[in-house]
Amino acid sequence: MNSARSYRFTFGPWNISTGADPFGPPVRPEVEFAAKIREYKKLGFDGVQFHDDDVVPVELSPQATLDGVRTVKKMLDDEGLFCEFIAPRLWEHPNTIDGGFTSNNPAERRAAIDRAKRSVDIANAIGTRDIVLWLAREGTYIREAKDPLRSAQYLLDAVNALLEYDRSIRILGEMKPNEPMDQAYLPTPGHFLALCYRTVDPDRCGVLIESAHSILAGLDPSDDMAYTLWHKKLWSVHLNDQNGLKYDQDKVFGSVDLRRAFNTVWVLERAGYDGCVGLDVKAMRTTKPEEQTRHLANSKEIFLRLLDVVRSVDTARVESYRAERNYEALELYIMQKLMGR
Repeated sequence: MNSARSYRFTFGPWNISTGADPFGPPVRPEVEFAAKIREYKKLGFDGVQFHDDDVVPVELSPQATLDGVRTVKKMLDDEGLFCEFIAPRLWEHPNTIDGGFTSNNPAERRAAIDRAKRSVDIANAIGTRDIVLWLAREGTYIREAKDPLRSAQYLLDAVNALLEYDRSIRILGEMKPNEPMDQAYLPTPGHFLALCYRTVDPDRCGVLIESAHSILAGLDPSDDMAYTLWHKKLWSVHLNDQNGLKYDQDKVFGSVDLRRAFNTVWVLERAGYDGCVGLDVKAMRTTKPEEQTRHLANSKEIFLRLLDVVRSVDTARVESYRAERNYEALELYIMQKLMGR
């Protein structure tokens, strides 16, 4: 293990928010986009994650889109930041209320693919090759609403269309088992991995794993990450925490289950993970405006402190406990490490 290896940290502008939720209005004033970008280096972050419409509005002409992307690219360059990925925000448009790629309406399916292709153009102009697909409304409220076999093919067709549109991009699937759909298609990383191997170029198709999404599926994030690392397809992570099988809470990383967070860092470090560490976390609704980036700083600090713990683990001792099947002693050893002993 290389203890000198460093990590690159990213988050999205949506992680500095007004605190609005489905049950209440904003509680903090909106922060100007440029002001959010200036916060990144202050917080010790290296790059920015974007939805397509975080960069430029969707209704712009191709030339106006390119001009707008150049403006944002200059902002990033001036701050010494890079763009990690572009994700087409397909789930909020009126044409995608029945899903984009899996809509029963052919025109809506074409529109979803066209918007995703536009995201590829934005990615090229801003300097990233990674396109993240969160299949938010790709599913059903009732099973009979869509043909599941046909829908799987539609999803494959959409990914293939993007891979063929630009031979340099990579597609990262960010899977979620619930919310906003009752029945989500491809609800876990394993489902998307299987689709990757059916695409026209499996080498350019991989996964982004979010901690909370694994937890919501009743799985452990470290196991999901280990499996995709074994496939050499874990290309990005969103680290956060989750209190039970509720809505997607995006709590500070490690704030609910520190041992679970330790195992996440342990897997990433031991596997030599070289992607970005994205921290997709929300400030508590009660947070005051002057503290509205604290959740990001706290998540990064917890990751780095857990990294120190991981690097202090005596791997020979761990292997000895495993060989002896002495898991009680192993558990105590790990707990002692987490308690600073």
